[in-house]
Amino acid sequence: MLESKTIEIIKSTAPILEEHGVLLTKHFYKKLFEKNPEVMPYFNRAHQEKGTQQEALAGAICAYAKNIDNLSALSGAVSLIANKHSSLKIKPEHYPIVGVNLLESIKEVLGDGATDDIISAWKKAYFFLADILIEAEKNLYNEQLKSENGFNEFKRFRVVKKVQESSIISSFYLSSEDGLPAPSFKAGQYITIRVPFDGMTTMRNYSLSSFGDENFLRVSIKREDALEDKTPAGYVSNYMHSQVEEGDIVEVGYPNGIFTLQPQDTDKNIVCIAGGIGITPLLSMIHCLNQNRKSTQSLKLIHANKNDEVHAFKSEVESIQELNPNFKAFFFYDELKREKRSNENIGFITREFLKEFISNDKSSDFYICGPKAFMKSIKNDLLALGVEENQIHYELFGPVESI
Repeated sequence: MLESKTIEIIKSTAPILEEHGVLLTKHFYKKLFEKNPEVMPYFNRAHQEKGTQQEALAGAICAYAKNIDNLSALSGAVSLIANKHSSLKIKPEHYPIVGVNLLESIKEVLGDGATDDIISAWKKAYFFLADILIEAEKNLYNEQLKSENGFNEFKRFRVVKKVQESSIISSFYLSSEDGLPAPSFKAGQYITIRVPFDGMTTMRNYSLSSFGDENFLRVSIKREDALEDKTPAGYVSNYMHSQVEEGDIVEVGYPNGIFTLQPQDTDKNIVCIAGGIGITPLLSMIHCLNQNRKSTQSLKLIHANKNDEVHAFKSEVESIQELNPNFKAFFFYDELKREKRSNENIGFITREFLKEFISNDKSSDFYICGPKAFMKSIKNDLLALGVEENQIHYELFGPVESI
């Protein structure tokens, strides 16, 4: 455990970190990539350029400082980060590299405010947390290796089928090159795909969008184009769309992630609310629940899209609906060039719609996935309508943060 003096110093620096946190993390990443370019494959270039990675790290550092004397409050965050690190194959030797650059950044950004006592306390606190994460990641790697058809390094998979699901989304069916069955996973988890990039490699996490087939893993990838806010095009998503075809080999990491069905949800009513490509982990959950369905369990999906050209998996969802009378799907579109059908709506998912939708079903568990603003709005509406926070579960694509 950390000494009381160290804890006291760390908590006293929390206000300073809140004020200078993003400046500190921007400085940290700049220093890290200049001194240790070998770690660049572990980071998302788009998140770096947009600043979301820096903001997420600043938030995590502040949360750690505030809860340094109550680390049980961070257990969920530790599990989330450990899974993310496991998916990227972060190893113990990476932690000193980050630690040295972080401490040097604290010194340079805070100047005279970074006293010897503060730097010493943060060094102890950083490596204390590092040890916790290293142990959690070690356990994950061991579990993955010991599981049936398991592995804990990147493994070669062949693309056995590529399917265009919409104008911007394609599914890739991946089968192990060595002929072994696909590893088992929990509905809602993701895999990492690693591809060549600029003489090195780069990697991204993609949710598994199918469930229950040992012959393949399916990921469904949205092509990320460059945006007007100068966010660059997604390298891996465009690589997969334009350069990877059936028969090609990609490197795949073992499934990870904690956004999964709660154990009790095999009996509880479930509502899934997706924005765009956020349907992918929820679709895996829907397949899982449909395969193991209870006669009394209600399952509902609300899926919002810009239009029907970008809308993926509608026919797949409707096929499940035909077979399962307890499953109902509803679709929202920003715009629609044809006449809408009975289960379709034009516009945003409003609080009024949700109020009527869940009027007699507030005991359900809600699973949300989509853009950050979308999820924040849905979560706030559900809370305002009387849904308990512990019934709301969500997955945020990108840097580890909350809504």
